[in-house]
Amino acid sequence: MGIFSNVFKSYSEKEVKRVMPIVASINELEESISKLSDEELRNKTAEFKNKLQEGKTLDDILPESFAVVREASKRVLGLRHFDVQLIGGIILHQGRIAEMKTGEGKTLVATLPAYLNALTGEGVHVITVNDYLAKRDSEWMGKLYRFLGLTVGLIINGMNPKEKQEAYNCDITYGTNNEFGFDYLRDNMVIYKNQLVQRKLAYAIVDEIDSILVDEARTPLIISGRASASSNLYKKADSFVRKLTPKIIVEEDVKDYEQAEDNEKFDYIVDLKAKSATLTRKRYRKSRKGIWNI
Repeated sequence: MGIFSNVFKSYSEKEVKRVMPIVASINELEESISKLSDEELRNKTAEFKNKLQEGKTLDDILPESFAVVREASKRVLGLRHFDVQLIGGIILHQGRIAEMKTGEGKTLVATLPAYLNALTGEGVHVITVNDYLAKRDSEWMGKLYRFLGLTVGLIINGMNPKEKQEAYNCDITYGTNNEFGFDYLRDNMVIYKNQLVQRKLAYAIVDEIDSILVDEARTPLIISGRASASSNLYKKADSFVRKLTPKIIVEEDVKDYEQAEDNEKFDYIVDLKAKSATLTRKRYRKSRKGIWNI
């Protein structure tokens, strides 16, 4: 056990050392950022978005954006991000797992990569384990995001589709893993595009990732449509088939043109040897057009 702990400890230490220059860059900006007025600080959001449109990457603007979030947090929440929280924010932005001890402020850590990735306009999901945490964090951290000009949404149980569409279209959306998962499943069952509640998935931060992606992942999310609609469809298909006239043959000969021409007098061909039943071309075209009356 000691060998494994030493290996992982060594790896983590190396990874932390790799991001320390970025942390240093963020800290160097703290003094100049602190001199900005509230309006100038808020205008940084539009400035960052313009830089991205001009070809800059999220990594290019990461140090300054993190410095802006830290300063905004000091003014709005009275909380200042420490270096360990900056490290955690960088790791999360890179799409990796950051393990933090109790009391190291995971909720505040998430504001750094959430703000940065929300600048793309593609949306950010912050996934928690229950409705209480989702609501609490959206209200608490939402003050910080709104101060910087971003919109914040909340997805909880009992919302109607219109409310969910509005929440998913926000820059940052809080919710539980179950709600996000079931909304994804429901979106794959809708008929029309305007019935979708989620937009294209871009970036997500998962709180308590071991619980959500390991423990709770053992229980599948199951969803189904109404059985009556399905059975009604089968009845229509059965009624349609009963009106068709079959031609039964022993074996289809694709080279027999007379046989092919004779086939078109029927609605479908039953090939006993191949154990298949197929609509003739004429009947297929009619059925595609919805001409059910025989």
